[in-house]
Amino acid sequence: MQDAPADTTARIVDAFLRARRAGDALPGFPGTIPDTLVDAYVVQDAAIAGWSDDVVGWKVGYIAAEKRDGSGDERLLGPIFRRNLQQAADGLEIAVFAPGGFGAIEAEYVLRLDADAPVDKTEWTPDEAAALPSTLFVGLEVASSPLATINVLGPRVVVSDFGNNNGLVVGAEIPDWTSLDEATLRAESRIDDAVVGTGGATTLPGGLRAAFAFALSRSARRGRPLKRGELIATGNATGIHDILPGQRAHVVFEGRGEIRATVVAATAEESSP
Repeated sequence: MQDAPADTTARIVDAFLRARRAGDALPGFPGTIPDTLVDAYVVQDAAIAGWSDDVVGWKVGYIAAEKRDGSGDERLLGPIFRRNLQQAADGLEIAVFAPGGFGAIEAEYVLRLDADAPVDKTEWTPDEAAALPSTLFVGLEVASSPLATINVLGPRVVVSDFGNNNGLVVGAEIPDWTSLDEATLRAESRIDDAVVGTGGATTLPGGLRAAFAFALSRSARRGRPLKRGELIATGNATGIHDILPGQRAHVVFEGRGEIRATVVAATAEESSP
């Protein structure tokens, strides 16, 4: 007899949460991969409910055309939790699930909502999103999961495990972002002083406005309209750069600031709520 959908969801959620709490790796996806992104968000919502920490924002990830499903979504969302939110500072440490899991850094442009989104609006255009009061910052996402193959297995798996997120570092403010030409927002990522990626706010199609519009739309359709103070990490600006404990991350945002951090291995104490 096949498991009921609720049983399947519970098994996936339990495995990922236990691994994250322990700072452990998983040998493979714990069950049957959800059939659709909508099904994957059901898993994510159940995992959020089982994780005793507050959601303070969302990471946006881009979905390559060949990996999209019938939802039509070009992007995906994953929660950012309060205990994994840090401000840029000297001596900063970020934790990845290693050995055995996946760990990477991503240069990010991070938006903070300065007003609640209307609760009854479920579709947003990029221009409508830009008109909602918000502030832009430079940032660094800690992309990490107990599952080493999370990105290989695709967006439904990424969504199922908190969007492959294990933290966000927020740095300097970029004033008056809606008046800027996004092509002028450039970034470079380095690991142990070696340049591993270059790009900027327009690296991903549609830039900041498209990512913001997606976050607003998908969140509203999930029954989670975005609120004032929530953060949106808009997507990797220079690529996804694998990183290991002991290595040093350094992201430079041309003329806008920089973020440095040393990578450590996630432990039960660091990963457990």
